[in-house]
Amino acid sequence: MELKVIAYARNGHTDKFGIPRQSREESPILTRIVFEPEYRIPEALRGIEGYSHLWLLWGFSEVDSWSPTVRPPRLGGNKRMGVFATRSPFRPNPIGLSSVKLVGIEDGELIVSGADVLDGTPIYDIKPYLSFSDSHEDAKNGFADETKEHKLEVVWEVESTTKTAKNLEQSLGLPRNTLDAVSYILSQDPRPGYQDDPEREYKLDYAGWTVTFVVNGPKVIVKKIVKI
Repeated sequence: MELKVIAYARNGHTDKFGIPRQSREESPILTRIVFEPEYRIPEALRGIEGYSHLWLLWGFSEVDSWSPTVRPPRLGGNKRMGVFATRSPFRPNPIGLSSVKLVGIEDGELIVSGADVLDGTPIYDIKPYLSFSDSHEDAKNGFADETKEHKLEVVWEVESTTKTAKNLEQSLGLPRNTLDAVSYILSQDPRPGYQDDPEREYKLDYAGWTVTFVVNGPKVIVKKIVKI
């Protein structure tokens, strides 16, 4: 079977570090689904506006090997689980599946929120999400229930002064949508599960900005943010 790339995802995630570990509806991060010329046909989207959510079938474009067991970050990175019991990218067929919210349609491109994909990710297919068949109230979540992600408080300490969002916009020229996206990414704690050094500085690239931060207990402290 040959998989054809019908579109590419375009967003601010230019680096794998910081991409949300799961697709989430509340994410402020927007992704545009830009169709290849062969599939940029208005009729192919007819009726899609009637759905609130979609399934994206996509490819892990930077993975070239697989492993029968993997170390989930949320288990500390030291405990191995079977690859088919996880959503690890190191699979026999590097295919991802994400449920996203359809925000809008512009110039034949879909705008979605909640996509957990890298900028430039190939999209193989798009299907509507059906609440009466795709949602199961009695579903079990395996070990994922034991490691539900916690949210961290994001504190901006740029130029030795804690700044409000408005001040950051004015002093750095940081677009509000980028600020909201970065804050969301940091609140999800993008660090590997096995790293917990409050002195260690991390760097995150998003939408043309590099963010330097540390994590101290329940807080993410932003030390610097500069335009690339």
